[in-house]
Amino acid sequence: MAVGGFCRLPSGSVVVALNLPSPTVDGTGCVRVLVHAQNRARALTRLRNLGMRAVYLRGNASPPTPDEITAVLHHPDGLIWRTAPDDGVPALSQELWHPIRALRRRPAAPA
Repeated sequence: MAVGGFCRLPSGSVVVALNLPSPTVDGTGCVRVLVHAQNRARALTRLRNLGMRAVYLRGNASPPTPDEITAVLHHPDGLIWRTAPDDGVPALSQELWHPIRALRRRPAAPA
């Protein structure tokens, strides 16, 4: 189950933030994915078109922070990710945001 939320911008578009299970082989940990789109349905469709079929947004439990909104608005694709913290609280010294293509090409953990 994905925890997430959204924020409507003054322009009418939205930023959707989702914490999803990590796509690594062992499946431990989570990634935080941010999507900028015209509405929530289009944001989720963008993720589903990338192969994340079981992505749903129920409620607004974990909306994007102002820093996250700034990060996704300044990315040309409007679709970024980074490893989510274990406790769910954003840390100031977290890793940088990555384009979504980097998540799809992540090397599998050695067997």
